[in-house]
Amino acid sequence: MLASDQKLDPEKLSRTSKKMLEVREMVLSEWEKKVRARLKAANVLRHPVFIDTIPVFYDNIVEAVTPNYPRKNAVRDTTLAHQHGRERARLTNYDPATIIMEYQIFRWTLLQILEQNDIALSIEELHAINDSIDTAVRESVAAFTLVIEGLREQFIAALTHDLRNPVATATMAAELILNSNAAGEIRSVAAKILDSQNRIEAMIQNLLDTMTFQRGERLHLDLSYFDIFSLIKDVRERSFGKEDGERLQILGNPMNGRWDRNAMKRLVENLVSNALKYGSPDTPIRIKIDEVHERLILSVHNEGDPIPPEEQEIIFLVFQRASLAQKGKKKGWGIGLPFVRAVAESHGGSIGVDSSAERGTTFLLDIPTDARPFQPTAVSAKQR
Repeated sequence: MLASDQKLDPEKLSRTSKKMLEVREMVLSEWEKKVRARLKAANVLRHPVFIDTIPVFYDNIVEAVTPNYPRKNAVRDTTLAHQHGRERARLTNYDPATIIMEYQIFRWTLLQILEQNDIALSIEELHAINDSIDTAVRESVAAFTLVIEGLREQFIAALTHDLRNPVATATMAAELILNSNAAGEIRSVAAKILDSQNRIEAMIQNLLDTMTFQRGERLHLDLSYFDIFSLIKDVRERSFGKEDGERLQILGNPMNGRWDRNAMKRLVENLVSNALKYGSPDTPIRIKIDEVHERLILSVHNEGDPIPPEEQEIIFLVFQRASLAQKGKKKGWGIGLPFVRAVAESHGGSIGVDSSAERGTTFLLDIPTDARPFQPTAVSAKQR
């Protein structure tokens, strides 16, 4: 399944849900055909951009149709619809009316295919589908409008908060060196200074990249052909200690694509660091790789306290931290997740979150397997 909560056992689904899974590709294919025939703005879109997050949305509906499943609505407790609206704003010539019509065609197509395949719906199942689509329409249009309005964030908070700890550590270490004559102690303290400097450098680079993105520019990407599965394994071995590394479970198979290797490495490090920081101790962190419709779906899942629905979009805005971080001892979410969004959207995709007490928290990266067509020099005005 491609659902945003990373559920791995479809056997828990109802009979109707399982039948809906069987006709997923039929629905998506027919929906694309009808939208392209009806909406001019859709005709210029390449397939990976057109299909966007809809396969995940479809499987979330499948979950919502199952009685007693911990999902009553395909987009509630997730940013899935926000992702769709943001991508339509950044990569298409859509307007709000076009987004609404796109979802309406999806509804008509879904119900038509279900009827043609003798998949009867109860009143409750039909309500779950309609509620999911109606909610997705509202949230997608709202996110689309926010992007078009060009809201910009202030960056001064990063310099006063995120850089404070490593600067203080480096200063304290330098004072210890001044007061120490022991060579071994000096080497140990110097290592702390170097580590703090590296952390500062990484934060500044994230800040600069995020500032670039917030000005309305995409990040400059150095695209190369590599295996994302291998990169994730390398991050687990090199970027995290033995104890944390043992908690990381990587699911999926080798998958090659054209992305910026360094940017993707930093993106994975940020997502895994957040999962380790905010996830329940002693529970595994799952990193899952899927390939569908020429898109990479990379998800990072952790168990623990959920992110409140009203804060699930805020955490991707610069310097807006979730209350979980603001009120607790664990600080962060200042520029890490906005940087992750910058990387995702610069690759022609999106990043979102699915979070609830029952399902845990899953961050979902959804980008084309080949980012070359979506770079500024390669994208025409109609395809932006």
